[in-house]
Amino acid sequence: MRNLFYTLFFLMIFAGFSVSAQSISGKITDAKSNEALPGATVSIDGTSLATMTDPDGVFKLDVQAGTWTVKFSYVGYLENQLEIYLGSGESKDLGTIALESEVVGLDELLVVASFARDRQTPVAFSDVKPEMILEKLGTQEFPEILKSTPGVYATKAGGGYGDGRINLRGFDSNNIGVLINGVPVNDMENGKVYWSNWAGLSDVTRSMQVQRGLGASRLAISSIGGTINIITKSTDAKQGGSVSYAVGNDGYSKETFTFSTGMTDKGWAITASGAHTKGDGYINGTDFEGWSYFLNLAKRFNAKHQLAYTVFGAPQWHHQRSSMHLVKDYLNHPDRTKFNSDYGYRDGQLYGGSYAYNIYHKPQMSLNHTWTLNKSTSLNTSAYASLAKGGGRQILGPQRDLLRFGYPNGAPTATTMLTNEGHLDYSSVIDINRASLTGAQAIVATAINSHDWYGVLSTVNTQFGNIMFTGGLDGRFYRGYHFTEIEDLLGGAYYLDATNKNRDAGTPLQKGDKISYYNLIDVAWVGAFAQAEYVSDMFSAFVTLAGSQTNYRRIDFFQYTNEADQTTEWVPFIGYSAKAGANYNINKNHNLFVNGGYFTRAPFANTVFVNYTNTINADANPQRVLSSEVGYGFSSSIAKATLAAYRTAWLDKTLTRSMGGDIANITGLNAVHQGIEAEITLKPTKRMDVKIMASVGDWRWQNDVEAALYNADQVFVDSLHIYAKDIHVADAAQTTGALGLDYEILPRFKIGADYNYYDRLFAQFNIEDRAKPELAGVDAWQLPAYHLFDLNMSYKFKIGKTDAAVYGKVNNVLDIEYIADARDNTQYTSEVIYGSELNSPVFFGFGRTWSLTLKLNF
Repeated sequence: MRNLFYTLFFLMIFAGFSVSAQSISGKITDAKSNEALPGATVSIDGTSLATMTDPDGVFKLDVQAGTWTVKFSYVGYLENQLEIYLGSGESKDLGTIALESEVVGLDELLVVASFARDRQTPVAFSDVKPEMILEKLGTQEFPEILKSTPGVYATKAGGGYGDGRINLRGFDSNNIGVLINGVPVNDMENGKVYWSNWAGLSDVTRSMQVQRGLGASRLAISSIGGTINIITKSTDAKQGGSVSYAVGNDGYSKETFTFSTGMTDKGWAITASGAHTKGDGYINGTDFEGWSYFLNLAKRFNAKHQLAYTVFGAPQWHHQRSSMHLVKDYLNHPDRTKFNSDYGYRDGQLYGGSYAYNIYHKPQMSLNHTWTLNKSTSLNTSAYASLAKGGGRQILGPQRDLLRFGYPNGAPTATTMLTNEGHLDYSSVIDINRASLTGAQAIVATAINSHDWYGVLSTVNTQFGNIMFTGGLDGRFYRGYHFTEIEDLLGGAYYLDATNKNRDAGTPLQKGDKISYYNLIDVAWVGAFAQAEYVSDMFSAFVTLAGSQTNYRRIDFFQYTNEADQTTEWVPFIGYSAKAGANYNINKNHNLFVNGGYFTRAPFANTVFVNYTNTINADANPQRVLSSEVGYGFSSSIAKATLAAYRTAWLDKTLTRSMGGDIANITGLNAVHQGIEAEITLKPTKRMDVKIMASVGDWRWQNDVEAALYNADQVFVDSLHIYAKDIHVADAAQTTGALGLDYEILPRFKIGADYNYYDRLFAQFNIEDRAKPELAGVDAWQLPAYHLFDLNMSYKFKIGKTDAAVYGKVNNVLDIEYIADARDNTQYTSEVIYGSELNSPVFFGFGRTWSLTLKLNF
C-alpha cells in the first residue's frame, strides 16, 4: 500500500514535466469568458486517439499524416469539430478553440451561485456531473451520490423514500448550506433539509458542487460543515430532449421525459421535464409513489436583458420505518435487516403507524432577471417563492400505545396490539374504539408542517482590472404552519382533546379538526453581502463580508385565551461573517491555498421559544464559528489531486431539551472538528478514470457545561452538570475512504466499480443525557467498521438515428449486513453497559439493490 502511494505521488509530481511529440496543438476556452477549460477532451473521430487539456486548457496530440476530423468536447458545452489535413512530419497549431455553453446564461448563474473554480477559488471542493448521477446513483437517495466525497457520510436512515441524510465534516444538514440555483433552501426554522421534498432533484441537476468548510458562498448561510451547491436545468441553447424508463429491486420503476426548444430566433426558450417513480421499498412496509416536474421559460430580449421563470417540485407520499431496534431483534426476526415494526394493514391495504407515513409537496418558483449593464458590470435579481404543504402521520389518544412500540429500544409495550404476523393490529383497535363510551381511544392524526416562503436575492458584479467586486441584498419572509388534525377515528364516534384552551374540552371532534397544538412561526430575514476578488494567472484572493438580521415571532392559538398573549413580540438576532482566502499557483501543475473565517448565526426557533410555548428564552444567543483551512492542489492532463487540512471551532452552542416535564437550558457548549482530506483523480488513458479518496477527522466536544433546569412555569428547579469534554461527536464516520475505477472496455461500453470504507462511527446521543458522573469521558458506542462494493455499467448506441443508452447499477454487490445508524441509550439501562450494541437500537443499511435504465435522446 505504501509503495502504491509513493508511485501515485511521484506520478502527480512529475506528470506536469512529461514531454510528448508534437502533431496538433491548441487551447480550449469558454467562448464567453475566454477562460481556459482544463480537462476538455480532444479526440480524432473514428480512432481511439484522444487527450485532455492541461490546467491552462492547452493540448498536444500525436496524429498520423492524413485528413482527420478533430472533435473538442467538455461537460456542459456544445461539441465543436474541425477538419484538418496533416502532411508527413507536419505539426499544426490549431490556435484557440472556443466552446459554447449548452446553457444560455450559465456563466452568470455560476457567479450568482458562487461556484468554485480550479486553481482560483481557495477552498476544497468536489464536482458532480450529470453523467455521474446517471451512472452512479441508481436507486440510492440523492445525497448518496456524494458518498465518495471527502468528509461526507450519507445514509438512508430508516430507509423510506427520500428519508436519507448527509453529514459533512461531522455536521448534519442543520449546519450545511444547501443552495439550488444560488437560492438557500435550508428550513428557516431549524436549518434542516428534508430530501424527500426534493425527490426529483436528481432528474434536473445540471451541475453539483460540494464546497467543504466555509466555502465560497457570499450569503450568510449555515455553511459550518460546508455547502452543497446545485444548478438545475435552465435555458438550453440547443433543441432536444430525452425519455427514459428504469426498473429496479422491490418493484421499483421510474419514467422520465425532458424536452427543450432551444433558443429560438426570437429569443424564446422552453425546457420541461417530468418523472414518475414508485416502488415497494427495500425495507418492508415502505412503499412509495412520487412525481416531479420542472419548467423553465426564458426570454432573451436583447444582449443586455434576459428573463427566466422556473418552477419545479416533487409531490410524493411514502411509508417509513421510524422505530430503531436492537441488533438481536433484527437478527432473530424472519425479515432480519428488512424488519419494520411500524405498519399494519387496514382493509387489506398497507397502513403506516406513528411517524411511518409522510406526504408532502414543496414547489419552488423563481423569476430571474439578468441585466448586463456593460462589459464589466451585471445585475442578477431573483424573486422566489415556496408554498409547501404536507406532514406526517401520528398515533394519538389516551391509549395510543395500542399502536406504538416503546422508546427507546423499539420493543412492544405491555399494551401494543399485534397480529399473529407481528403487524400493528388496527382491526382490534377499531373494535375498542367502537365499544368506547368516551370517544376514540387511539386515532390516526397528521402532524402538518406547511410553510409559505418568499424571498428576493439581488447580486451585482463589476470588474475593475483584475478585481471583481460583488455585492447584494438577501431578503426573506417565512411563515410556518404547525398543527395536528384528525385523519382517521379508527371506528370511533368522536375524539376528545383538551389541549385547546379556547374550545370546550368536551367538544366531540371529527376528521379534519385540529388537536394537540396549533401555532405559527414567522421568520423575517434581511441580509447584505460584499466581496472583493482578485484573480491573476499566478495569484487569486478574496475577502467577503456579510451581515444579517433574523427576527422570530410565534403565534399560538391553543395555549392562550387572551388574544394579546397569543402573539409574541419579534425577537431579533444579528449575525455577521467575515472570511478570506488566497490561492497561489506555483506553476502550471502545483498550487497552494488557504482560507479562514469567523461568523455568528442566530439560534434556531425551537431554542428561542421554550418548550413549544410563547415564553422567550433569555439565554438564547447567537452561535459562533471560527474556521480555517490550508490545502495543496495538483493538476495535469492525467491527474488531479487536492490535499486539505481543516479546523472548525463551534462555540456557544445552545440547546433546549425536555426532561421529564422540566426544561433543560444548555448553553456554552463548544466543539472542535478538525482533520485532513485527500482526493485524487487519475486518467492514465482515454478509457480509464480512477478516483481515490481518504478522510480522517477528529471531532470532539471540548467542555463540560452546567445546564439550568426549569419547570413548566419557568421557575428554576436545579442545575445539571453535563459531562461532554473529550467525547467524540457522533452520527458520522470520522474515517472514510473510497476507491473508484471506470473503464471503457469497448467503444461506448463502460463499466465501473466503487469501494467505500467507513470507520470510527459513534452512535447518536443527546448531550443532555450525559449528566451522570460515571459517564465523564465515556464515548458513545462505536459501531463496527464496514465497507461496501458497488458496480455500474453503461452502453451507448444508436436506434436508427436516435442516440440511446443503457445504465445498470448494483449497490452493495456482496450483500454485506452493516449498521449505518445507531442511537446510544446508556442512560436508559440499569446495567453498567456503556457504549454497547446490547442497549443501542440501530438501523441496518440496505443489502444488495439494483436498477436498470434505458434512455433515449433526441
